Amino acid sequence: MSEAFDKWERRYREGAYAERTHPTALLVEWLGAVPEGPALDVACGAGRNALYLASAGRVVDGVDISPTALERARRSAAEQGLDARFIEADLEQDPDRVLPPGPYALVLVVRFVHRAILPALLRRLAPGGFLIVEQHLDWPEPVVGPSSPSFRMRPNELLRLALDAGGPGVEVRYYREGLVTDPDGRPAALAQLVLVKSDRPA
Repeated sequence: MSEAFDKWERRYREGAYAERTHPTALLVEWLGAVPEGPALDVACGAGRNALYLASAGRVVDGVDISPTALERARRSAAEQGLDARFIEADLEQDPDRVLPPGPYALVLVVRFVHRAILPALLRRLAPGGFLIVEQHLDWPEPVVGPSSPSFRMRPNELLRLALDAGGPGVEVRYYREGLVTDPDGRPAALAQLVLVKSDRPA
């Protein structure tokens, strides 16, 4: 098994993130602008955002490396009477091989850093579809999230990666870097991106 599998499976087996059931605020804010159609939640963990999307009537695929997290997501979906598909995959592998093909009206990535994955995600967006990404941002003061700078975006890095991946075929609808307060009251430094794939022929 990969190092990433061992890391995340251990965390979920130890009960990590059990209290984190709220959907991401960025998703809640923007979902109304997303056209009808299925959604893909990348590195979905125990499914908090996938379950929110399913409760809003979306067909949802959630993908994660941890079988324990996915089982928690399936159990929550069953308890809430929601229909969502949860798929085990190591996203550190070739994303075009392990991700469902789509197309999706929405692709969501929340606090999962894989800098090379954006082109594969954009290929899975339907014309007019939305990519919503939230990443931890490098920050000079103590904030929630990973201590290693490898798992934090540098200033404007997320925006540059997205534009490099999408070129003229994408439109940035929203981009913000800065501090927010997580629902548990702790400060988080985040880069937040909302991008739309052009529905015009190339």
